[in-house]
Amino acid sequence: MSTQANAEHVASYYAATANPAPERPALVGDVECEVCVVGAGFTGISAALHLAEQGHRVVVLEAARVGFGASGRNGGQIVNSYSRDMDVIEARYGTDTARALGDMAFEGNRIIRDRIAGYAIACDLKEGNLFAACNHKQLAGLREHKALWERYGNQQLELLEGEAYRREIGSERYVGALVDHSGGHLHPLNLVLGEAAAFESLGGTIHEQTPVLEVRHGASVTLRTPQGSVRAQRVVMAGNAYLQGVLPELESKSMPCGTQIITTEPLPEALRRELIPHDMAVEDCNYLLDYYRFTADGRLLYGGGVNYGGQDPSDIAAVIRPKMLKTFPQLADTRIDYAWSGNFLMTLNRLPQFGRLRDNVYYAQGYSGHGVTCSHLAGKLIAEVMRGAAERFDAFAGLPHLPFPGGRLLRVPLSALGAWYYATRDRLGW
Repeated sequence: MSTQANAEHVASYYAATANPAPERPALVGDVECEVCVVGAGFTGISAALHLAEQGHRVVVLEAARVGFGASGRNGGQIVNSYSRDMDVIEARYGTDTARALGDMAFEGNRIIRDRIAGYAIACDLKEGNLFAACNHKQLAGLREHKALWERYGNQQLELLEGEAYRREIGSERYVGALVDHSGGHLHPLNLVLGEAAAFESLGGTIHEQTPVLEVRHGASVTLRTPQGSVRAQRVVMAGNAYLQGVLPELESKSMPCGTQIITTEPLPEALRRELIPHDMAVEDCNYLLDYYRFTADGRLLYGGGVNYGGQDPSDIAAVIRPKMLKTFPQLADTRIDYAWSGNFLMTLNRLPQFGRLRDNVYYAQGYSGHGVTCSHLAGKLIAEVMRGAAERFDAFAGLPHLPFPGGRLLRVPLSALGAWYYATRDRLGW
C-alpha cells in the first residue's frame, strides 16, 4: 500500500484503457466496522469481496487508488501454481504440506473466472498461456513440469517439442514450449476495478487516498489515518510491496522488486497472427524471465527484468525494447506507446507469506511474481479463517520464512548477485 498522498495510477496502457470508476473519498472522521482491509489491490479486494458475501461489514483503506500497485500494473497473465513449484515444496516441507498446497494450486484461476462471470466484469479475458524453453535443459524441465502438474490435477497441458512450438510463437528463440490451456490473460486493472465495484454493490466501503499511519493493537484494532481512524474487530493487511513503514515486522522477510513493461502501437492482424498465432500469453523459462501477450486492441505488451529493491530504471523502453526485439526482430520499426514499472514483493523461499499478528490482524503477501492467481486464493482463505475454517490458511501460515541475508543494507546487492548467477546459467544452458 503506497503512502504517497493524492497518488494516481501510473501512466500505463492499463490506466489509459481503464473502465470508468468513481473516485472514492478519503476517510474523514472516526468509524467502526467488523473488518478493516488495508490495501485495495487483488489481495485486499478479494478478501473484502469474500467477506462481504458472507455478510460482514467491511471497510477498505487505500493510500492511493484501487489497483494502484502491482494489481493494476502486472503482465495480466493467469498463471497457475506458485513461484516455487510442488516438487520443491515437497522436497523442503514434506508430502503433507505439498499435498495441501497442491490441492489449491489451480484454485486462484477458478476464483478469477468465477468473479468475471458472476459479476459480469469486462476485463478482456482470453484463453491460454504457455511457457517457452530457451534451451534443452529448460525443455527437459517442462517435461517434468507437465508430469508434476498432471499429478496434482491439471490435465489441460500440451508439450510442444522442437519446431512444434512455432504453432504458437513466431520466434526463433526457443526449442519447445508447454501450453497450459487452463491459463489465460486479461486486463488486470479492469479486473480489480470490477471486483471493487462488486464489493461496493454488497454494501462495502472503500476510502482512497487514505494511508494508514499507525496500527494500535488490542482486543479491537485502531488504524490511524491523516484525517480520521478506523476501529475494527479484525484487520487484513494487504499492501504487499506497497506496505512500507506501517508494520515493520512484515518487512524483514520480504523485499520489493521492480519489473518493467512496454506496450507497442496497435499491430496489423496479419503480423499478430505471425507472432502469436492463437493469441496466448507467453513467458520464458529463464530465471529473469520475459513475458508478453497481445492486448484486446492488438498491441504487444512485453515485460521483463527485475530491479531488486524496487528502483525504476531511468528509461524503461531502453531496457525492455531490446528484449522484445531479440524475441521478435520483426518489430524493429514499431512504435512504443506506453512504458511503466511496478513493484512486486519477493520472499527468500519464493513462497507467499500468510499469517496472523496478535490473533486479530491477518496478512497475505510475497507472491514473488505469481500474484494474479495467488492473491485471489489468499482473499478466499482469509475469509475462511475468519469464519473459523483455518486449515487451508494455516497450510500457508505454517511455511517457515527467513529474512534475506545481509539485512536491509545488503539484501539488494546479494540478491542481485544471485540473480546474475542464475541468469548466467540460463544464457549458457547449464
